[in-house]
Amino acid sequence: MRVFKFGGASVKDPDAVRNVVSVLKEVGYLDTLVVISAMGKTTNAMEKVVESYFYDKGALNASIQEVIDYHEGILSGLFENPNHPIYGNIKLLFDEVKGFLAWNKSPKYGFVYDQVVSYGELLSTTILSAYFNEVGLSNTWLDVRTMIKTDNTYRDAQINWERTQQEVAVRVDMSKLNITQGFLGSDDNNFTTTLGREGSDYTAAILAYCLNAESVTIWKDVPGVLNADPRNFEEAQLLQQISYREAIELAFYGASVIHPKTLQPLQRKEIPLHVKSFVNPKDMGTTVGKGIGIVPKVPCFIVKKHQVLLKLSSLDFSFIVEDNISEIFKLFHDHRLKVDMIQNSAISFSVCLDNKFKGLQPLLEELKKKFKVVCHEDVSLYTIRHFDEEAVKSLQNGKSVLVEQRGKETVQLVVQ
Repeated sequence: MRVFKFGGASVKDPDAVRNVVSVLKEVGYLDTLVVISAMGKTTNAMEKVVESYFYDKGALNASIQEVIDYHEGILSGLFENPNHPIYGNIKLLFDEVKGFLAWNKSPKYGFVYDQVVSYGELLSTTILSAYFNEVGLSNTWLDVRTMIKTDNTYRDAQINWERTQQEVAVRVDMSKLNITQGFLGSDDNNFTTTLGREGSDYTAAILAYCLNAESVTIWKDVPGVLNADPRNFEEAQLLQQISYREAIELAFYGASVIHPKTLQPLQRKEIPLHVKSFVNPKDMGTTVGKGIGIVPKVPCFIVKKHQVLLKLSSLDFSFIVEDNISEIFKLFHDHRLKVDMIQNSAISFSVCLDNKFKGLQPLLEELKKKFKVVCHEDVSLYTIRHFDEEAVKSLQNGKSVLVEQRGKETVQLVVQ
C-alpha cells in the first residue's frame, strides 16, 4: 500500500479538488491511503473561531459563518444537485461545532482548540470522499481519530504507538482507496487531539509505519524539496535525492516542505518519501531514502520568522553552569517555548525561541527573578546548511546580526 498526503493548497477550491482526482487517475489510486488536510486556510479560520469563543464572543457567529460560506462555495462548485446528501452531512458537522461551543464548560484553551480546529479536516475529507464517489473513484472514509491514539497533550499530542498499530491494522482495507484526515488523533477518553501545526505529513508517516507501506508521497505546490523556500529566496534549486539524515537536519532547522517529525518513523522502516508536485505529477520531484544521494552541492537556506531572542546573564557575575541551564530549560518546557538555537559563555546564555503557544510573558517574569534578561521579539533565525562565505554574506547584507553561530556544516544567524 502507498500513502499519499494532500495539503490545504491542493484542495483549496473546486478546481483544486478536481485536480486531485486527475492526479489520482494519472498515478493510480488502488491500494492507496490518502491523507487530506483542511481546505485552504481553514485551519487559520477555525483558530479565529476559537479566539472569538474565548476573547470576543460578539464575533463568534461571524467567524463560524465565514468557514460555512467558504465550504458551501466549494460544495456548490463540485455538486450541481442542491439536494445531494453531502449538503446535509456538512451541515451536521457545523452543527456539531456550534453544539460543542454551546455546551462546553472547559476553560482550557488547548482542549477547546483541538475539539474545534479539528473540524477543518473532517469537513475536507467528507467533501472529497463524496466527490470521489461522484466521479467514479470508489473509496472508504476513515476517521483517523479511531486509529491514531495519543496522550492528552492538546495541540501537540504524543503518539501511543502500540495502540495506534493495533487500531490501524483492523481498520484499513489495504486493497481499496481510503481517505482519512491529517493532523488528528484521540486520547484515552476519545477526545480529539491534534499533532501540532502542519501535522498532516506526520500523520502520513505514522500510518505508513503501521501499514508497512511501500512509500509515502507528499503532494505539494512546489516541484519537490528545494534548497530554499521560493517565497523567501530567489533562484531556489531542486534537490532530487537526499538521505533521511539530510532531510531530518533540514526539517529540524525549519524547512517547511517536510514536517520535523515525519522522517523518524519512515527511517525506522526504511520507507521512501517522495515529495512531488500536484501540478506536474509525473515530474521526478524529490526522493528521501536510506543513504541515497550525496550532500547537496549548493547551500540550503532556511528561515524561521517571528522568533524571540533572549540573552540571559547572571546578576552577580557568577558562572552560568549546569544547574542554571537545567533550571532555564525546565522553564522553557513549563511555558511551552521551543528552543531553536543556543549559545552560551561563562556568564551569559543566549537562546532563540519559538513562542507559538504564547508563553513568553510569564516566562520572562520567572527569569527576571534570577537573571538579567534582554529580550528581542520578532527576530528571524536563518540557517544555512553546507554554507560558503558568499551564502553567509548574502544574508548579512543590510541586516543587523544579533547572534552568529558556526559549525562544520551549518551556520545560524539571528537577525533583526
